[in-house]
Amino acid sequence: MATPKSKSPKSAGFKCGECGWQTTKWIGRCGECQAWGTLEEIGVTAARTVASGKVTAPAAPIADIDISHATSFTSGIEELDRVLGGGLVPGAVILLAGEPGVGKSTLLLEVAARAGAETSPSLYITGEESAAQVRIRAERIGALVPHLFLASETDLGAALSHVEAVRPGVLIIDSVQTIASQEVDGQAGGVTQVREVAASLIRVAKEHGIATILVGHVTKDGTIAGPRVLEHLVDVVLQVEGDRHTRLRIVRAAKNRYGAADEVGCFELNDDGLTGIADPSGLFVSDRSESVSGTCLTMTVEGTRPLLAEVQALVAATNNPTPRRATSGLDNARMAMILAVLERRAGLPLSSRDVHTATVGGMRITEPAVDLAVALAVASAARDFAIPPTLIAIGEVGLAGEVRRVASTQRRLSEAARLGVTHAIVPKDSGNHPKGMQVFEVASVREALSTLSKFTGKESPRHAVDQEDPEF
Repeated sequence: MATPKSKSPKSAGFKCGECGWQTTKWIGRCGECQAWGTLEEIGVTAARTVASGKVTAPAAPIADIDISHATSFTSGIEELDRVLGGGLVPGAVILLAGEPGVGKSTLLLEVAARAGAETSPSLYITGEESAAQVRIRAERIGALVPHLFLASETDLGAALSHVEAVRPGVLIIDSVQTIASQEVDGQAGGVTQVREVAASLIRVAKEHGIATILVGHVTKDGTIAGPRVLEHLVDVVLQVEGDRHTRLRIVRAAKNRYGAADEVGCFELNDDGLTGIADPSGLFVSDRSESVSGTCLTMTVEGTRPLLAEVQALVAATNNPTPRRATSGLDNARMAMILAVLERRAGLPLSSRDVHTATVGGMRITEPAVDLAVALAVASAARDFAIPPTLIAIGEVGLAGEVRRVASTQRRLSEAARLGVTHAIVPKDSGNHPKGMQVFEVASVREALSTLSKFTGKESPRHAVDQEDPEF
C-alpha cells in the first residue's frame, strides 16, 4: 500500500511586526496594539539546531574590557551633550524624532558641522531633500565646513557605499523612513523596510565605531512612526518638542543607555539655527512690573534641572449650565481633580464659573509637584487677590485636600533662592531650607490658603462659604 504524500506546510497565519500578536487571517489592523498595516505572513519552519561558530573575540572578565574606544566625545552643542549624558559615543545609534518643522534637520546639521574633524569627518545623508537644499540651509546656519560630507540617497546600498568611502566618525540619516533596501519587499517607511534599514545601519555603526543619528518621523498622535522594535534596537531615543508658534525647543531623552533617561535640553530657534539656553527659567515666567491675580510661581524639575515656571488661572462667571474647563500646558485630569478639591475641601465656589489655566512660555508640565501652585492660582483668580512674585508653591494635592511631599524639594528651593525667591509654601517635613528664604510648611490646601492670606490680607475663602452652606 502506497504511503500518502506529505503535504507542504501551510502558512501559520499572520504576525504583527510591532507587538507580536498573531491571527490566522490577514486584517488591516492589529487586534492587540491597534497599529495599521503591521501584519506579516509567517510560515511553519522545521526545528533545526545551530552548530557552534567562530567567535569575533574571546570572552574576558568584565573588568578587563577595554573602554577606550567607547569614550564619548562632544557633539559641539552643550545642551545636547547634557541630554546625551556627556556627548556622542562611538558606535552608539541615536533615534531623534519630532513633528515636522520643529528643527530636527537644523539641529543635526549643526551637530555634523561641529562634531566632525578632518581626521574623522561627518557624513550627512538626506533622503528628503536634495543636496543643494541642504547646502543652502548649511550656509544660513554657518555649517559650511570642509570635514562635512553631504549625499542625497534613498537606497540603503548606496548609503552604505558612502559610509565605506568616507569612513565618518559621525553619520546622520535624515530620515530612516525615506531609505529603502532592495533586498526586502515593501515601500520605504513600511514596517519591514524600516526594520531592515535600521538593523543594517546599526550593524555598520557597531562594526566601525560610528556615532549614528537616525531621524524618525512621528504619527499624528506624537509617537514614532514605524515598528516599536526600532526604539528597542537603538541606544538613545530623543524627542524634540516645541510649539511652532514659539521659539522654544526642548530635546527630551526617552531612552538613554549612557545617561539619565529623563534629561532635557533647551534651545531657542532663530534665523541662525538652534541656540542652546543654559538658564531657561526666565522663558517660563511673565515679565510684569506689578502683580496681578491668578498667577503663582512654582519649581518644576525636568531631568536633573529645576526650572522656575509660572501657572496662570482665570475664573469668570458664566450663564452656561456646564461651565467651561480649559487648560494649556497642564494635565486635564489633574486640573479637574484640583478644582474638585478646591470646591469640596477648601470651600471655593467654582461649579458655576468658567476656569481657564495655562503655563507661560509654552511649557508642558505634567508632574504632580505643581498641583499646589495651580490650586493657589485658581484661588487667587476666584478671590481676586495677587500672589507676591517672590513666593513659590510646591506640593502634590490629594483627594482629601492634603498636600504631599514631592521629590527634590531641597534642590527646587535652592534654585528658587538663587533666582531671588524669598518665600515658599511646601508640604510638611520637606527637609532643610535654604538660608535667607522663609519657608511655610502646610499639611492641606486649606492651610495653604490660610498661609497665603498673611501676604495678601484676603480672608480664606472657607470662612465666606461656611456661612452660606452649613455642609462645609
